Amino acid sequence: MSIPEHAGPAPRPAASPDSLLGPGDVRELAARLGVRPTKQRGQNFVIDANTVRRIVRTAGVRADDTVVEIGPGLGSLTLGLLETAERVVAVEIDDVLAAALPDTVATRLPGRADRFALVHSDALDVTELPGPPPTALVANLPYNVAVPVLLHMLEHFPSVERTLVMVQSEVADRLAAAPGSKVYGVPSVKASWYAEVRRAGAIGRNVFWPAPNVDSGLVSLVRRAAPPDTTASRREVFAAVDAAFAQRRKTLRAALAGWAGSAAAAERALVAAGVSPQARGESLTVAEFARIAECRVGAGSEEAGG
Repeated sequence: MSIPEHAGPAPRPAASPDSLLGPGDVRELAARLGVRPTKQRGQNFVIDANTVRRIVRTAGVRADDTVVEIGPGLGSLTLGLLETAERVVAVEIDDVLAAALPDTVATRLPGRADRFALVHSDALDVTELPGPPPTALVANLPYNVAVPVLLHMLEHFPSVERTLVMVQSEVADRLAAAPGSKVYGVPSVKASWYAEVRRAGAIGRNVFWPAPNVDSGLVSLVRRAAPPDTTASRREVFAAVDAAFAQRRKTLRAALAGWAGSAAAAERALVAAGVSPQARGESLTVAEFARIAECRVGAGSEEAGG
């Protein structure tokens, strides 16, 4: 489902103080739709308008932004985003929630309903969106698929300059971890391929319905160019990252042996990249992984040609 494009930046009516959903609104809407939040889809609906406005503010949403939102649920954050953004495109997998959201937007923010579009799909299957390319991604991501969805969106929508996601606190720590940290791993490296990543705050459990059994955190990602001075592709670099962390306790010489073809080949790539073969994956930056992948690709080409 898509909404016709609007012609030019027409003035927008001010949002009513009652535009956002409160606890009673969320529960009433859920009851009317027969919606019961499921753990399978990680559904925990935000019921606090102040938290919604805080997320929009922390995300730095601007009046000229086209924002993509993943998993809008009953529309709490959607409405907050529409108060500020030029346009919001929401991606929702749930049949009932997807069917209801346009009506909620039209009821609560009738003056801005033409700036909303819904994509009824699994976010992991989405590779294009209606309307202008998105400039920002803001979402309360389901805990069980947060990292795959985030990386998928960053890969397929390079126009997204700024991202703010609410995820399980432990996931937030992993995404924002620096090399050498105990929680630094695959999500940390892959996220840093696309963006500067940092923790942007904590979210209490009582702003959700139902209240989750874990704390939540905000993660900010500001798009940057891929590591400079590398000819290795994202796919090649990510393959090296996956191999390095598949066996965290092993040295990179051993952990990358399968990826490189042999331990000796791994050592040659590591030495050429200026990385100690005795190092471990958790000590490396994304730029170092890129150099390793580049040296392996180069070595493979030389061997093939020799």
